[in-house]
Amino acid sequence: MGAVEEKQEKCGTVCLKYLLFTFNFLFWLAGGVVMAVGVWTLVEKSDYISLLPSKTYAASAYILVLAGAIVMVTGVLGCCATFKEQKKLLLVYFVLLLCIFLLEIVAGVLAYINYQQLNDELKQNLKATMTNKYRLGKDNEHITQAVDKLQEEFKCCGSHNSTDWEENGWIRSSASEGRKVPDSCCKTQIPFCGTRDHPSNIYKAEGGCISKLERFILDHLQIIGAVGVGIACVQLIGMVFTCCLYRSLTESYY
Repeated sequence: MGAVEEKQEKCGTVCLKYLLFTFNFLFWLAGGVVMAVGVWTLVEKSDYISLLPSKTYAASAYILVLAGAIVMVTGVLGCCATFKEQKKLLLVYFVLLLCIFLLEIVAGVLAYINYQQLNDELKQNLKATMTNKYRLGKDNEHITQAVDKLQEEFKCCGSHNSTDWEENGWIRSSASEGRKVPDSCCKTQIPFCGTRDHPSNIYKAEGGCISKLERFILDHLQIIGAVGVGIACVQLIGMVFTCCLYRSLTESYY
């Protein structure tokens, strides 16, 4: 009977090891996904970041990259602890999982709190940014590129509507060469198309670019939130497997 029980214990330990290894592999992949989302935000959407009044959105992207890297390292550590059956490593691994889990909760709460603040600041500052910085000085070239990209991709014109451009210093100067809005406002972009301020030629939708950018940020935060919740659920499973394996190894030792 003792041999049978010992065999069952060994089989249980082996099953837990392979379950935890599978979890770690999935966890490692999840870390790669999180890091990829962060890098994508920084590389593909870096222009939009320059239009935001605070660094909260950029900071969230850097946090994602860092969190993804930590998750991947933790996954490798978990694999080593599992196959070497090192109880101390398992404890370290469990503590890391718990810390990452708690950090995700804190980050989620902060993101929810800061979103409304970011949204309010965006509404207050986007028009001023377009009015005071678009094509006004070499120091603002990145702002000019970001605004043009925003209007082209989101098919919008101005912060709230196309009349916002009437206050822009470049539009009011001779340098605009008769343009009433930037060429990036045009439905069909050709040089000097911005000289014709008509609904058939430019985007006149109410709400302007600010509503489109607000929707973009909200959708992106929802993607980040969904990824975070998914990883958190996987982590809970991993912590349960880790506890079970640790207990099984302790019982086998004694």
